[in-house]
Amino acid sequence: MKKKLCLLLVLFSLSIYHLKAEDGYRLWLRYDKISDRALLATYKTQISGLLIEGKSPTLGVIKDELVNGISGLLDIKFNLLGSTQEHSLIVGTPVTSKAIAALSLPLDKISTDGFLITTQKVAGKNCIVIAANTETGILYGSFHFLQLLQTHKSISQLNIISSPKIQYRLLDHWDNMNRTVERGYAGFSIWKWHLLPGYIDQRYKDYARANASIGINGTVVNNVNANVQLFTKDYLIKVAALADVFRPYGIKVFLSAKFSAPIELGKLKTADPFDETVKDWWKKKVDEIYTYIPDFGGFLVKANSEGQPGPQNYKRTHADGANMLADALAPHNGIVMWRAFVYSNETPTDRTKQAYDEFKPFDGTFKSNVIVQVKNGPLDFQPREPFHPLFGAIHKTPVMMEFQLTQEYLGQGTQLVYEAPLMKEVLDADTYANGKGTTVANIIDGTADHHSLTGIAGVSNIGDERNWCGHPFAQSNWYAFGKLAWDHTESSDEMADDWIRMTFSNDPSFVSTTKKIMLGSRETMVHYMTPLGLHHIMGDGHHYGPSPWSDRLGRADWNPVYYHRADSIGIGFERTTKGSNALEQYSPEVRKIYEDVATCPEEYLLWFHHVPWNYTMRSGKTLWDDLSAKYYSGVNDVRSMQQTWNSIKGKIDNEQFEHVKMLLAVQEKEAVWWRNACLLYFQTFSKMPLPKSVEQPDHNLDYYKSLRFQFAPGNGGNN
Repeated sequence: MKKKLCLLLVLFSLSIYHLKAEDGYRLWLRYDKISDRALLATYKTQISGLLIEGKSPTLGVIKDELVNGISGLLDIKFNLLGSTQEHSLIVGTPVTSKAIAALSLPLDKISTDGFLITTQKVAGKNCIVIAANTETGILYGSFHFLQLLQTHKSISQLNIISSPKIQYRLLDHWDNMNRTVERGYAGFSIWKWHLLPGYIDQRYKDYARANASIGINGTVVNNVNANVQLFTKDYLIKVAALADVFRPYGIKVFLSAKFSAPIELGKLKTADPFDETVKDWWKKKVDEIYTYIPDFGGFLVKANSEGQPGPQNYKRTHADGANMLADALAPHNGIVMWRAFVYSNETPTDRTKQAYDEFKPFDGTFKSNVIVQVKNGPLDFQPREPFHPLFGAIHKTPVMMEFQLTQEYLGQGTQLVYEAPLMKEVLDADTYANGKGTTVANIIDGTADHHSLTGIAGVSNIGDERNWCGHPFAQSNWYAFGKLAWDHTESSDEMADDWIRMTFSNDPSFVSTTKKIMLGSRETMVHYMTPLGLHHIMGDGHHYGPSPWSDRLGRADWNPVYYHRADSIGIGFERTTKGSNALEQYSPEVRKIYEDVATCPEEYLLWFHHVPWNYTMRSGKTLWDDLSAKYYSGVNDVRSMQQTWNSIKGKIDNEQFEHVKMLLAVQEKEAVWWRNACLLYFQTFSKMPLPKSVEQPDHNLDYYKSLRFQFAPGNGGNN
């Protein structure tokens, strides 16, 4: 009997452990009791109850979030109040709340989505006020207030005024209707199309909560390589069910549209944007969509790129195609996001030049509800690229940014890579388009050319893994994107600090140690993958692992050898006047920075120049020795990341700790793989030795060339 009792106690304790184990599902929205007793006591004296007047789906969401959040963080029963009282929290708009309307608040200083959080005297009593012009604004303000508590910030004498710098802040899902995710490394799509609209997964609501908490206000639910079936009645009803879940959280649904839909779905003989029957088909289809989704946001379009149909099939321009769709959407205030990721069926001289060549001539010919969506760099989401030349080249047509959160070229699901430094590097880059200081951020937020239509998109890294993103630290890229979409002036350091505190722990030593790992992770990855401006040297198709020798694909510019151009003389792609002259697409000031090999920043050296192996670098080493040193430093830095992570064992949930520890071990092996494979291959051209003092490759080049990865995740096309 005693043995049975002991066994039951053990099983019970194990069940409690698993209930308490942190699996990452809650993301940065953890509302666990604050462990700092002094801070907890202070917060309790400052917050005693919530006054939020009015009823609506969004107000209901706000009430639930604040009550649950504050109750959990402060370990109290947090009450809804009927009137103001000392230290209460007052939330609302002048329309929904008499208490807010009675205050003289500077709401004219904030935008539609903006909010104020301020300490006010109300009837002689201290109150914290969260106010906005719209319910969505107070939703954002409420999440911000909870984040102050989560990160242990002071809430005394608050005076926060915040408005988003960019209007459309979207996630783009490359999710297919069969629930596979192109370039997805966190499982299948979260959209269960076969169960919608009858079954509404709790994950949909939690997805909306997470996005709203960081200011994301739109989602494109399907792949840009679109399937026309999503435009049928049966599926529009399913999309409408998702839109109903997202609406209280201020999130609009958008759809990727396939340009040939009038043929595939409408049974027309053409999709020519000048054909009246085609125009009429799109008008009726758009009208139909709005009957199901009254606040539908609009279309994202990939056209005449990588085999996708488009207006060029009919000798029309990108502007012609975009404007046809824009006309159909305009009566409903919908927009068209037309992607600039294009390259022709014929191999161009330099693929990085083609988007500029195709879009620059049509600047100003797009309708006012069209925005051109441009990838951050001119090639394809590489570990490091210069900013895309279209940023600063187009002035009359608004352009929006497209970042890739899913790590297609950044180690995929196995690598700890915090992408905020990459995003900041691009956003802060000076285009000199309207003189010095015209940054990429100034262009996409509309201030450079006075555009009111502005946008930014992140290719989603979300799947149905329990922790959403696969790698625990991949969540930080979703978080950082949202924060930068709201305010691109935020620093990588500040965002990492807050994310760590909300996701893991407020322990100062844990925060500082983990932040050190995160802030250096992107540069570490560049060093062991593509140092000194190398690019596009990954595996065929799946893009997993190194394959700088690949030359078997049908197009020259799909092969790594096209980009690194290694030969007996040197390595690198010449993009100055001596080569493809891609530099001509940038302003004179930018060209001056990069055109001289002696002054070109070394992180872009091999992007813009073909450099001799024995060229003397600023370190005093030859190019070969410096390249080798970068590869070795990348591996050594991953090993330092492992040691640093091991030093904080016991400071967070053991399940989370072990998950990251194991993935760092995988990352170390893959970093060694990248280093060895690339250096052994490039050595066949340089004919120069590796230093004898360093760790020598444990396999020969033939071994690395023989590796095959038929079932690498995320494969299934290009975007």
